[in-house]
Amino acid sequence: MKLPRSVREADVAGKRVLVRADLNVPLDGGRVADDTRIRAALPTLRLLLDRGAAEVVVCSHLGRPKGPDPALAIAPVADRLRELLGADGRVRVLENTRFDPRETANDPKLAEELAAQADLYVDDAFGSAHRAHASTEGVAHLLPAYAGLLLERELDELGRLLESPEHPFLAIVGGAKVDDKIGVLRSLAERAETVLVGGKMAEEIRANPIDVPVELPTDVVAAAAFEPDAESTVVPAEEVPEGWLGLDIGPATRDAYAKRIATARTIFWNGPMGVFEWPRFAEGTLAIAHAVAGADAHTVVGGGDSVRAVEEAGVADAIDWISTGGGAALEFLEGKELPGVAAIPPAGEL
Repeated sequence: MKLPRSVREADVAGKRVLVRADLNVPLDGGRVADDTRIRAALPTLRLLLDRGAAEVVVCSHLGRPKGPDPALAIAPVADRLRELLGADGRVRVLENTRFDPRETANDPKLAEELAAQADLYVDDAFGSAHRAHASTEGVAHLLPAYAGLLLERELDELGRLLESPEHPFLAIVGGAKVDDKIGVLRSLAERAETVLVGGKMAEEIRANPIDVPVELPTDVVAAAAFEPDAESTVVPAEEVPEGWLGLDIGPATRDAYAKRIATARTIFWNGPMGVFEWPRFAEGTLAIAHAVAGADAHTVVGGGDSVRAVEEAGVADAIDWISTGGGAALEFLEGKELPGVAAIPPAGEL
């Protein structure tokens, strides 16, 4: 895999730098509820400042507004960024890029307006690299473009899964829809000795078999209704009562999956094993989190629910790489070209 040229190669002294960061963080009551993505953006910003950039202009989307929306204004995110980065008058944060409908349309005029504010461009938003938007792709054709440190690390970590994983390689895939992940299931099955599946997609595969070798749960926690306090019982996966729903993997599956995980040398996990947001149906996902963290393997976790699971289980520090990109990571592992990456010249090119 040819990597894009790195910000490490850029001469930024005395120059204005436009940085597309991924500051799409959850807000609660107008304050940042989780600053993980903000912290992930800091190394690139510090590098630019340390190397004498005249100005660092940071832009990002926040949420999915259909136009200007005060609830999704960038101000609280910018405040938190400045708290973590330290006071530096050279840093300027632009308003939520998606307040302008031209952003998602990859409008050339908006790209030109962004480019006019800088001498070079750094893309550090891996979580948005699969989107061809004005701030992620369009502007990269108008300024000398480089990959930020986070984008570079994401491509390195995920690229290793595709090209040179230590074996046995095991993948764990969960979530709701097979259609969204069939491509990545196929790609992983070509490289991994084992693909463990959980969540609603396991039910879908059992009902409609796919042409990809995967392991499915043998038992599930079935619930009488899709409710957090519904009556529930453990049953064989093939014997869920009529009208009931499998909302978590069962204890036998947890044990079996944990044993498989313990034998792996490389592990990739994306997607919960059940309705993880409801405590009574979170045990399967948390069991996987503990098993992955305890494995003597190189571990990579991506996707919001999986990341939240390792954090809630208190084992995030034991994971080798926690990806900031859910959809982008899956598209990359599926072998798709990421527009935000493809727009940057390859490493070594001046």
